[in-house]
Parts: sequence; structure tokens; C-alpha cells
Amino acid sequence: MPKTPAKNIFVLGMTAVQLDELRTVRGAEDYEFHDLVGYDRLVNTAEVDFTAMLDTARAQLSDFDGTVDAIVTHWDFPASLIGPILAREHGLPAPSLESLLKCEHKYWSRLEQRASVPECVPRFVSFDPFDDDALAAIDLDFPFWVKPVKSHSSDLGFEIRDAEGFHAAVAEIRENIGAIGDAFNDALALVDLPPELSGADGNTCLAEQFVSGVQAAPEGTMFHGRFAVHGVLDMHKDDAGTSFERLDYPAASVPAAIQDRMIDATERLLRHVGFDDGAFNAEFMWDSEADKIWLIEVNTRISQSHSELFTRVDGTSNHTVAIDIALGREPRMPHREGDFAVAAQCMIFHDDDAVVTRIPGRRDKERVAERHAGAIVTLQVSEGDRLAELPNQDSYRYIIGKVYIGARDREELQRRYDAIVAELPFEFAPVTGGEGES
Repeated sequence: MPKTPAKNIFVLGMTAVQLDELRTVRGAEDYEFHDLVGYDRLVNTAEVDFTAMLDTARAQLSDFDGTVDAIVTHWDFPASLIGPILAREHGLPAPSLESLLKCEHKYWSRLEQRASVPECVPRFVSFDPFDDDALAAIDLDFPFWVKPVKSHSSDLGFEIRDAEGFHAAVAEIRENIGAIGDAFNDALALVDLPPELSGADGNTCLAEQFVSGVQAAPEGTMFHGRFAVHGVLDMHKDDAGTSFERLDYPAASVPAAIQDRMIDATERLLRHVGFDDGAFNAEFMWDSEADKIWLIEVNTRISQSHSELFTRVDGTSNHTVAIDIALGREPRMPHREGDFAVAAQCMIFHDDDAVVTRIPGRRDKERVAERHAGAIVTLQVSEGDRLAELPNQDSYRYIIGKVYIGARDREELQRRYDAIVAELPFEFAPVTGGEGES
């Protein structure tokens, strides 16, 4: 009996790490994975041309000598919109572009949240960063957050404590917002925008009430109208409350009843915006003193940061459900079939600006895996890098690597993390006066 041809699955901006993870999912022997557009062109670039990237992807699929059976993306904009657009064009399952934009445009998303889950939404207002009098129209008490309606990660997001800080933040936003905002406008032009978004294009900003609490993230799927959550993760910030220090799975810092409220709010929002045939992860904050949950944002895809954690605890990565949906199948995740009771992604930090003079090599990482139950170390820096010049970093603390750990309990997780950081041979040199100057 002839073997059934492999399914051709196209992954936007696929990396070697992603390919390794994808090859571990259930049924991977029946899949052929193809990179679409390329990581450097789509993700690792400061020049975002949405239309050109979309045309490049269309041409690659058109030239492919075979069937296009699934299109998957795990990256933020522009990949997060290009993938579903292409899927719809090829008759494959994907969320509607309008439902995605209602989640990705931060101001539009807040409007939709206020209409569907008002009890979870902080106060907010949109403003034009190019308006010299913008601060006068923001009726929020200090401190508050400002951010573009679209950016990469937390780029151009600022905590504002006074008028001077606001004006300094706006000056930086004015200089850089167009890098993503102009491309986002090309995507917004593909749908009919509601009247309330008049004047709030991709180069506008959002000011939001400052909220605090314990952070957690439900992740799940919506498929043919069926909503499901396959896990909730803890999101631990550092003592300053600005950088994520560690992701733990399964969540333990938020009671089950609070997790249920987070999950319920996520479902109500996604049904309200018409999101279907896609994966998601939502970020919430729980103020235990007020017994209040705050919705931070909903991302319309699985989180790659969660993939290895699901593998260690549940037995397969969350890539499984993304592929299932892309192939038009009911998504299924195993539960607690992995080798560990708990798992974590932990950041490795360096606190001061410096030049990297030594990083762990292949054998160093192999020794970590041998000593610490298969722990995986990934690096965010290379020798010769100046930390202050790296993209997507905080100004006071720099992520130089990440470690993925599994353990019997959280105490063992912490012991393994401390031991691994102590073993890794990072070395740095101080920054001299001429470095980084043009």
C-alpha cells in the first residue's frame, strides 16, 4: 500500500530551534516543514514592509511544487497577520483579519474589551504623540503607562511618573513609532475600521491606568467555535516589577478560582471579537487585596516561550495544537504526560552595560544538560556584543540568555537555576568611552 504523501506545513520565519520543536510533535513523521519568507527578512529586521513581505510569501507559495496543506505562524506582527491572510487565500483554517486586528491594535482591543469584559479593563485613552498638548487630554493620575497601539514586545512602552517623563517618552516615540506604525497602517487598510478608530491609526498611542498584582497567562485554542484552555502559566516579574524573570508551568501563584475567572474573561472577549480557528495566550494581573483581575492583552497565537515547558510537563509542545488547527483538525494536548511535575523558563541577566567577551560554548551547555536533568540553555548574546545596543532590552538590566528547567517541585527548580547560572562561563569587559559612539 503506497505511503500517504507528507503534509506540507509552512512556518513563517522558521528558526532551527522551532524546527527541532516541531519535529517532536505527535505525527511529525507525516509532516514536511517549510520555512516561509525567512526569519531574517520577517522577524530579525528593523525595516518592516508589510505589503512587500506579504507579496514575497504569496510568490513563494505560488512557486511551490506541491500542496500547501497548512500555514503556521508564531511571531508577532507582521507575521501574525500575514499567516492568517495567506491561510484564508488558500482555503485553510485561520482567524479573520478583523478579529486579529481587534486584538492587535491596542486601542481597538481596549474598546472591544470594555464592551465585553469591562470589569477587567483599566482606564485608558488614546493620544497623538505628535500633538504638543497631548498630555492635557490624558485624564489619568500619575503613574500611568504609554505605548504605541502597535509595537514589538514592549518596545516604546514607558511608565510615566510626571510631565517631564511624559515629554521625554513622547520624544523617543516620535522618533521611532513609524518603524512599525507605517507597516501596521498597511494592514489596517485591508479592513473597514469603525468610526471610533478615526484618528487612531498605527502611529498613535495609548495611555493606561497603572495596575499591579500577580501575573498569569492562560493559553488555549478556539476551533470551530469550541473554546479550550490547555494550560495556565505563572509570569514572575523581577523586584522592580518591569522585567519578566521567570515563567512557571503549571501556575501556582494564582488560585484555581482566579484562573477560572481569567479563562472566562478570555473566552468572552474572543467570542465578542469573532476570533475562531486559532490559538491564543492571554495575560492577566490579579490584585489579591482588591480581588480584582486586570486583562493586560490577548495574543492571537501560542507562545513559543511556553513550548518547552509544555513538553516537560505534558509530554508535547504547544506547537501540536497550532498544527492541528492549521490542518483543520480538532486540537488535542496531552495532560501531565511529561517527565516533570513543574517546569520553568528562567532569564539570565546582567545588570550593567558591558561588552561580552566570553559566552558558554557547546560543551558548557552539554554539561548543564548532563548535570541538571536535560536543562536547555539558549543565548541572547554573542562575543563582542555591547549590551546597551541589543534590541528589545531594558535600559537597566539585560537578558543574556534563557534556561529551560524541569523538576519535581519549585524548590528544586530554584536550586537548579542557581546552580546553572553559577556554572555558565559568561565574561564581560567594561564599556570604554569610545564604544557605541558614532
